[in-house]
Amino acid sequence: MTENTHSGQRGLSITFVWLAVTFCVCLVASNLFVPRLWQVGRWSLQLSGAVLIFPISYIINDLLTEVYGYRRAMSVIWMGFVLSAFVALAAQLVAWLPAPLYPENREVADSFNRLFGLVPRTTLASLLAFIFGSQMNAWVMSRMKVATKGRGFGWRAILSTLAGELCDSVIFYPLAFAGVMPVKAIVSIILTQVTVKTLYEVLILPVTAVIARRLKQAEGIDTFDYNVSYNPFLTKNE
Repeated sequence: MTENTHSGQRGLSITFVWLAVTFCVCLVASNLFVPRLWQVGRWSLQLSGAVLIFPISYIINDLLTEVYGYRRAMSVIWMGFVLSAFVALAAQLVAWLPAPLYPENREVADSFNRLFGLVPRTTLASLLAFIFGSQMNAWVMSRMKVATKGRGFGWRAILSTLAGELCDSVIFYPLAFAGVMPVKAIVSIILTQVTVKTLYEVLILPVTAVIARRLKQAEGIDTFDYNVSYNPFLTKNE
């Protein structure tokens, strides 16, 4: 079944809800894991701990856009934005709480404050990068689907991820690590992150394609975004 996103409203299925929740959890977890850098093998390359989780959000983004359309995908993207902002604010408030009563608990509190003290900065950078990167991913996926009449899901998924991840990394890493890491290291981590995350998409692509096909069959929907507004700030699904 092929549906124009302007042809009417559909109720939210439990599958859509699970995809939306998983997307938001991956985003929040990624923001918490960002400060933990690690070395790649014996090379002079570093990756963020978020690389283990964050690509999943782009895969889900592809599925949401492919099956439910750009406007539904953007509603989930904004949901993730709000929840991530809430976690960042909550972490900062907890870090500002007075020190605990007993000395043995203060070491734990200091470790918490050092870790989560980075979260507001990394989350602010992540939120800006996330909105632009995820919107770019959904936009490319949506436009290419219409242009190709729904063919070539694999290429559309890879190219949309490449565009989204590049946009995300170019915004995020300079904002998050300026003054903390040298410029050369920031450029290196941007290139490494984009490459690794895109390869992640390529490796998991056969599974993603099967899930997309089965989702369309189960939901009875295959959305083409004809005449849809690509204004990311619209909150309605029409």
